[in-house]
Amino acid sequence: MSTGTEEQSPRQRSVLYIVVSVVLIILAVWAVIAFASARESQRAEEKASQLVQVLEDAGATAPPAPEIIARVLGDDGGAVCANPNQALSRATLYGMLTTGAGGPGERPVIVDNKVLKGQLAIIEVYCPDELEDFRQFVDSLETTDSANG
Repeated sequence: MSTGTEEQSPRQRSVLYIVVSVVLIILAVWAVIAFASARESQRAEEKASQLVQVLEDAGATAPPAPEIIARVLGDDGGAVCANPNQALSRATLYGMLTTGAGGPGERPVIVDNKVLKGQLAIIEVYCPDELEDFRQFVDSLETTDSANG
């Protein structure tokens, strides 16, 4: 048995080695990105499950599925934790605590005290360092126990 003679030039072999190396590098980068994404997804699922538990402990009868919460809030709380104690975030919250009418008919209302418990739960799970300031803000709002009768 004998081996054949080499018929490729050194240049052709170099091109082959370079192409194979580039493909391997691209696959390695893709694998690292996929791994990081899967780890973030797992963290998001864990946080979402923790939030569902907090909501159930607070008396929520039908909290959203953890998969939905994970998609909306991610692993860092999303927009809720971006700046919950800044003026713009509070102004947005004030804008949602109204009659719902547009234009001159829009008026602030005294809301039920359970309305803000969901946001407090999100902040408690995803950004606990912001919780105390936000809790003081919520406590300063005038609320009522109207949903219970």
